[in-house]
Amino acid sequence: MSILQATSMIEMRVTGIAMDSATRSPIVLLKDSTGRRALPIYIGEDQAKAIGSVLQQLVSPRPNTHDLLVNMLDAWSMVLEKVIIHSLKDNTFYALLIVRQGDQIREIDARPSDAIALALRSNCPIWVMEEVVADASIPVDRDADEAERRAFRDLVSDISPSQLIHRSRYGD
Repeated sequence: MSILQATSMIEMRVTGIAMDSATRSPIVLLKDSTGRRALPIYIGEDQAKAIGSVLQQLVSPRPNTHDLLVNMLDAWSMVLEKVIIHSLKDNTFYALLIVRQGDQIREIDARPSDAIALALRSNCPIWVMEEVVADASIPVDRDADEAERRAFRDLVSDISPSQLIHRSRYGD
């Protein structure tokens, strides 16, 4: 199955660049639409600058590498439709650029940091496979998570299995 056919993806947005206090390595931070899950991805200093320049709306007097790639896509009538961070293996994230040219769609392997830098410049969405979010995200709002768990426990504590089955079948 192609990554494009996968349905369990979560759209995320870049919320900033941070520095790991222990290693002094840059981290790009993605958050889901609820703002309750954050996905930290360690990146290189050059990629941090490339992402940070877009976040800070800095314009370079000459195109940098990511600007050049966006210009090339435009020149060849190609559109970066989305970025998908699809897996995490041995603490390394993997991403794809989903590029359309006319009726053709291509999946192009990329480092997540480069894919994110291109997505920001192209105003395209960043999607992350649900299993990657489950494996690598950190909770942002623990109080909201706990409140949701309590509400669910309260709901199911008052329902017998037969009532639950009846509700799922008949919607009452």
